[in-house]
Amino acid sequence: MLSAMFMVMVMLPIIGITLSNAFNEQLQSALENELRAYSFSIFSVAEVENNQLLMPDLLLENQFNVIQSGLYAEITTIKPVFAENQVIQYPVDLSTLWQSTSLMGVDLTKDLPSPKIGESLFTEVMIENQPHMVYSISVSFGESEGSFPVTLHIFKDEAEFLAITNGFKQQLWIWLVLLIVVFIIAQFIWLKWTLKPLNTLTTELENVEQGKQNSLVKTYPIELEQVTTQLNTLLSTEQSQRKRYRNALSDLAHSLKTPLAVIQSQPALAQDTKEQITNISNMVEHQLKRAQSAGESSWHLGVSIEETANKLVNTLNKIYRDKQLKLSVNIQEKALFKGDEADLMEILGNLLDNACKAAKSEIDFSVSFNADSLRIAIADDGQGIEESQRKTILERGTRADTYEKGHGIGLAIVRDLVSSYNGELTIKNSSSLGGALFVLTFNLGKIKIV
Repeated sequence: MLSAMFMVMVMLPIIGITLSNAFNEQLQSALENELRAYSFSIFSVAEVENNQLLMPDLLLENQFNVIQSGLYAEITTIKPVFAENQVIQYPVDLSTLWQSTSLMGVDLTKDLPSPKIGESLFTEVMIENQPHMVYSISVSFGESEGSFPVTLHIFKDEAEFLAITNGFKQQLWIWLVLLIVVFIIAQFIWLKWTLKPLNTLTTELENVEQGKQNSLVKTYPIELEQVTTQLNTLLSTEQSQRKRYRNALSDLAHSLKTPLAVIQSQPALAQDTKEQITNISNMVEHQLKRAQSAGESSWHLGVSIEETANKLVNTLNKIYRDKQLKLSVNIQEKALFKGDEADLMEILGNLLDNACKAAKSEIDFSVSFNADSLRIAIADDGQGIEESQRKTILERGTRADTYEKGHGIGLAIVRDLVSSYNGELTIKNSSSLGGALFVLTFNLGKIKIV
């Protein structure tokens, strides 16, 4: 729209200026031809006898006979200068030989054009502070030493010329403005119509993204047909891959669950071995739940962080009631996690549970987001995590001394889940509480469920 409006707003004014200039040039040319014709009519009635210019009392063009009619004529003589016995034919002094009746009471300027013999000039002069066009032509009656050179000046008031040009410009720009408005409306309607398939495509893609439909079903023009076909192929392939992933993970979890149950039932197992088998069983159960929930949610259908966080906070307050923790929750309104709810529950549950274990009395949980990113921060007032431990605690089986108990897989699961959404997990020390600070950052433009 902006480019179309720019073209209309630039091209039409340029056309208007070009037309206006062309009209002025044509009008000036017509005026010059008109004054030239008047000069021929005056010369046709002029006579020279005994070096005297004889003119009739009345001219054929009546405006020359009407006082201050706006059309004037004047004939001046040229006194040539002789140099080395050669006559130099250019004016050096002017004296009035004849004036039309229309010039009566008009004060002519003395600064008049003076063309050479046989040449003419068309220019503008000021007469009584009013612009006039003047056509001057110099001729000579007779030849050599008996010649009688004169210059005829035809004056015409520019008022009529200016009125015509101003009227033309006014009408031209009125129509151009109307034309610009019509073109802009036509461009808007045309672009709206031509871009309608793209708007439809956008709507369908949003519906697919939100899980309202599985493919693009509308009919599109040939320019978009190949794109929509490839998108449908991509959607179908992605859905098939997700289904295969879900089935494979479910099959694997089921196949591992039975042997683990058999091993765990053996009475001769050591306590440490039983604990590790329990951990493996829990992990298999977790992956089984993920396999069951994966693919049921839409790609980027947002999960309310506030609802999920409230469930976790209520549960943790009951679990850690004896510690009397102050858990401050500050979640930006309508904050969404674009992924599976089970994954969000796993991420927040691990981090908040670790914070409750490490905290002395206070935990700060905050969530902020905008159109481009989502930021989740969980801080506690515990001992914090040494910089040397920040990388190792993310490895499976590693546990920080800050926590009273655990098996070292919670943060590794969080790391894997955050990585699957192309997010970033950063561990710092909280400047406000003094303990550990876990910051999750998701770039919403790059989030994808893996």
